[in-house]
Amino acid sequence: MIWSFASVVFLIAGIGLLIWGWAFSKKDDEVKLTVPEHDPLTKIVLTPSQKALAKYGFLVVALFMAQVLLGGFVAHYTVEGQSFYGIQISDWLPYALVRTWHIQAALFWIATAFLAAGLFLTPIINGGKDPKFQKLGVDILWVALIIVCVGSFISQFFALKHIMPANLNFWFGHQGYEFIDLGRFWQILKWVGVLIWLGLMARGWAYGFKQKGDKNLLFIFVASVVCVGLFYGSGLFYGERTNLAIMEYWRWWVVHLWVEGFFEVFATAAFSFIFYNLGLVRYKTATAAAIASAALFLLGGVPGTFHHLYFTGTTTPIMAIGASFSALEVVPLVVLGYEAYEHWEKQHQAPWMDKLKWSILFFVAVAFWNMIGAGVFGFMLNPPLALYYIQGLNTTAVHAHAALFGVYGFLALGFVLFIVRYIRPDYVFNDKLMKTGFWALNLGLVLMIATSLLPIGIFQAHASITEGLWYARSEGFMQQGFLETLRWIRTFGDVVFIIGASCVSWQVVKLVFAKPSDPNFKPNAPVNQ
Repeated sequence: MIWSFASVVFLIAGIGLLIWGWAFSKKDDEVKLTVPEHDPLTKIVLTPSQKALAKYGFLVVALFMAQVLLGGFVAHYTVEGQSFYGIQISDWLPYALVRTWHIQAALFWIATAFLAAGLFLTPIINGGKDPKFQKLGVDILWVALIIVCVGSFISQFFALKHIMPANLNFWFGHQGYEFIDLGRFWQILKWVGVLIWLGLMARGWAYGFKQKGDKNLLFIFVASVVCVGLFYGSGLFYGERTNLAIMEYWRWWVVHLWVEGFFEVFATAAFSFIFYNLGLVRYKTATAAAIASAALFLLGGVPGTFHHLYFTGTTTPIMAIGASFSALEVVPLVVLGYEAYEHWEKQHQAPWMDKLKWSILFFVAVAFWNMIGAGVFGFMLNPPLALYYIQGLNTTAVHAHAALFGVYGFLALGFVLFIVRYIRPDYVFNDKLMKTGFWALNLGLVLMIATSLLPIGIFQAHASITEGLWYARSEGFMQQGFLETLRWIRTFGDVVFIIGASCVSWQVVKLVFAKPSDPNFKPNAPVNQ
């Protein structure tokens, strides 16, 4: 009943937004866009809360590196089982624990980067000023994020090592659900942190709405922030003894609607704000992209969630609707990514854009991986027939890596590079380091998928279709020699990816802790160059 009502409401809202976007696009064409001679954002003096976001950048790359190394650890366990190059380490770090940390760390660092992006934009919306006690709120939220992250990791270790009493596991240990692994206590604290972020963001909106002019883009941005803040709470609608089908239902509200849906709308709206304030996108283009994102999500994202409910008794027609509509979700970021690439090419027309080329190039990568990872590989799993045979095989891992990192990972890193760029305006990027990092991340992801994950997934799909899903996931099938060889081959892609992650992370660390004595720190360089 709740789902049916929500679907109708969101579908009506989506149709309304599409009409709104269409009407907005029919306005008189604006004056042809010209690239500003100087960076518009440098005219705004950074506020204390914006400067305080440097530590968010450090936290993001610290968790990013931890997650990447844990990923290599997890991949190696699939080859040697209980050992790591002969060292019997599973007694302390079992596969289930390392895999949990790998996935949870990804959600933490990506979400932290998104929170930082929103906090960076708030003073800009507020007329270049901090709301009262904004810096204090930013500092408290940063500490809260560390407490939830470290606390949940330690609790999961105690839970999976059977040190924690079994009756406390659900609340303080491990819920046993991918993407909502952390205990309910830590889950509630995480939601409280997101609500604190929502409160910090809301304090800057009043000024924005008081200003003259079109408020469409601001309205979409505000709506996306509110949804990001509130919808994580849907993961609290089940208990330890709730029926499995009901638990799955609410879990996908978090995974699909919160992570894959509202975060995408927020990203597109934030993306639009950034490009518009840089003078690289017309207001009409930025607003139309934000409205289209919200409309396509409401039209495609909500019914699209149905394709996740295959194993909870969803009927075939509903599955078909979900599979069809979910394919629409990738459109907005691809469109805006194209805009990013188009304006990235204008960097030679404006010398100041050279300072932003790497963050914008990361945004461009989002467009590519959104089409491949979320579009091609995502829709590969969505049709009901495909779900029946290949859900839960390596084909799912292909989609997960290409979409979660390829889209949200690159976007998060782009946000961090953008923020630290303005916090350290006189620091010169190490182009060699960034070039190695950027292309190694892309190449490593391609190698992981093309040489190992996808081939294994194809072999598993054939086994599932001909013999059964039980056989495709069985030890007898997965431990065949040629499949072990494919998993060993993945090491090459993992190493390349780790190199890329290390380069980008080191560049961010150098930016965060840059001092005048650093040869790349040039305090006498004109800010607008």
